[in-house]
Amino acid sequence: MRRRESTGVLPAAREPRRVVCLATPCWAAVDLIGALDLLSLTNIELGSMGRRPGYALEVVAAAPGVVTSWPGLALVADRPYSGVTGDIDTLIVGPFDEPGVARRDRHLIAWLRHTARHTRRVVGLCSGGFLLAEAGLLDGRRATTHWEFCVELARRYPRVTLDPEPIYVHDRGVYTSAGATASIDLVLGLVEEDFGRRVAHSVALHMVLFLKRPSGQAQMSVPLSAGLAERGVLRDLQSWIVDHLAEDLGVPALARRVAMSPRNFFRAFSHEVGITPARFVERARVEAARQLLEDTRAGVDAIANRCGFRTAETMRAAFQRVLRVSPHVYRTRVTNGGGQPGLNGQVGLNGRPLRHAESRRAR
Repeated sequence: MRRRESTGVLPAAREPRRVVCLATPCWAAVDLIGALDLLSLTNIELGSMGRRPGYALEVVAAAPGVVTSWPGLALVADRPYSGVTGDIDTLIVGPFDEPGVARRDRHLIAWLRHTARHTRRVVGLCSGGFLLAEAGLLDGRRATTHWEFCVELARRYPRVTLDPEPIYVHDRGVYTSAGATASIDLVLGLVEEDFGRRVAHSVALHMVLFLKRPSGQAQMSVPLSAGLAERGVLRDLQSWIVDHLAEDLGVPALARRVAMSPRNFFRAFSHEVGITPARFVERARVEAARQLLEDTRAGVDAIANRCGFRTAETMRAAFQRVLRVSPHVYRTRVTNGGGQPGLNGQVGLNGRPLRHAESRRAR
């Protein structure tokens, strides 16, 4: 007898899943509007498959009406969040401009705590994670936010296990994202969780999205975390390094390329880029190896040689220094959607079991 395995799809609901979106003033439109657009398109896709709508969407705010606006565009809330009653499948907390102001809104924080008890899963998009943290919903949980806000969130909420690397994180019924387009990746992940890969793939195609952006993918490429040199000759060298990772990239060799003495080159590069030449080379090699781990099935030894590490052990040591994980763990996280365990046996934020439908493995 063949083993039965989870499909990762929740049982079909008799009614659309109730999704409440909390909107707050925010200059960035892509997070919440992108999420709403994706969920609405999911309903359309389900309809084209002869299925009933999957989501019933509500937009709430402190008061009904326009929450925030941009030239030619306004986000309007249906009603105040204080009027929300009953059970909720998914509560999405959008980003906001001023975390300090939102944190001081004790009525909103109390509402979040109360509403979470009647919600299967809670989602914080970008800076919306600050509201979840203030309400205590991230205590003892792993979470992320936009890389610009990670230091502040970690400082203010030491009970949160902050992971600044992934584009989104799921921990026991609570989801947080890095923000901007990462919020769309998170919501697309929810669609796949609810209705399966076929529906999620169809939605992604219509929105021209790159489907394979699992939660474990890094927020930004490693070289971007370093600065660009002021002098053109050093900027050109940075680009050359990225394209020639398997060559000799020691200080003497690099200094010769820019016609500088090794000592003067080391000083100038470190001052203008903000890190030493060796550190920049290591980050560039890790970035290239990271991409190969994501996009190919090549072994660690082959990738290490291609990226200039020479040996797999050298590459493992570099990954631990830069990404704080081994190449094997990194590949597992990315290919398995962030290394998060499946939902079988887990419970949502409200303590209810998250059961999945099962199907037989294809013979």
